[in-house]
Amino acid sequence: MALSLDGLPETPAPAEAAPAPVGRRVRASLVFARGGGTTVLSRQNVPYPFHITRAFRMHPGSPDLATLYLQSASGGLYAADHLTLDVAARTGARVHVTTQAGTVVHRGGPEPTRQETRLTIAADAFLALNPDPLILFPDAHLAISTEITAEPGARAIVTESVACHDPLGQGRPFDRLDLGLTIRTPEGRALVRERSRIDGAAFTGPDSPMGGHRAYGTMVVLGAPDDARLAGPLLRQASDAAGCLTGVSPLPNGAGLGLRLLAPDGGALSAGMEALFRILFAALSGCEPGRRRK
Repeated sequence: MALSLDGLPETPAPAEAAPAPVGRRVRASLVFARGGGTTVLSRQNVPYPFHITRAFRMHPGSPDLATLYLQSASGGLYAADHLTLDVAARTGARVHVTTQAGTVVHRGGPEPTRQETRLTIAADAFLALNPDPLILFPDAHLAISTEITAEPGARAIVTESVACHDPLGQGRPFDRLDLGLTIRTPEGRALVRERSRIDGAAFTGPDSPMGGHRAYGTMVVLGAPDDARLAGPLLRQASDAAGCLTGVSPLPNGAGLGLRLLAPDGGALSAGMEALFRILFAALSGCEPGRRRK
C-alpha cells in the first residue's frame, strides 16, 4: 500500500478509462457539371487520404462521359476513421466514378470506422459510382452510410460491396458491419430507408444468414429505362454465370431497381458485379463501358 507524506494510508486514485481512439475526420467533395459540350470536374476538395486522377475519356462513342478514379493514399481505412465523400452531378453531366483497387478496412475498436457517401444527382444527369469491394480484415468494425438525393429524370448506378480476408489464413472474422441506405427527393422526402447490421461471427459462422457465401454486394439503379436487358431473369443469369447468387426487385415508392449479390469470395463477387454493371451502364448511358485500366 502506498503511504502519503503524513504517514496515513493513501487512497489509490481511480483508474482512468482508456482514451477513445481518435481517427481521421475528413470530408472530400466533387462536383461535375456540363461545360463546353462535355462533362468537367468543376469543383473539387480532396484532402488526404483521398486522392483523384484527372478525368479520363474512355468512351469513344460518348466523349462527353468522364471517368474518374478515386484512390486512397493511406493504405485503407483505420480504427475510428470517419471519411465522407460528397459527389454532385449537375444537369447534363455524365460521369463514372470508380476506384483502382479494393479498399482494406483494418482492425477497429469500440468506435466504428465510418464511411459516408452523399450523392446529389440533377435531372438529366447520369452518375455511375462503382468502387471495388471493401475488404474487411479481422476485427474490422465498419459502418457504411449512403444517402442519395435525386431529381426526377436523374439516372444513376450506385454499387457497394464487401468481402472478408484474413492475411494469416486463419479464418478470423471481422467485428461488425453496419449498412445504411437512404434515397430522397430534393424536397427531403425519403423514398427508401434501409438499415442492417451483422457481426463477423454470425457472418462467417455455420448458421450464417449468408449460407456459405463470404462476400456481399448491392446495386441501386435510378431512372432505369424500359429496356429488355434489365429484365430480372437476364440480370440474374449474367451474374449467376460468375458464381453469384442474385436477387432483383423494385425499390419502394418507385425509386428504382435494387439488386443484391452473394458470392463465395471477393473474386467471384467482383466478377458478378462487373457483369451486371456492364449491362446496366449500357442501358442507362447509351454506350458500352470502357475497359478500366487497373
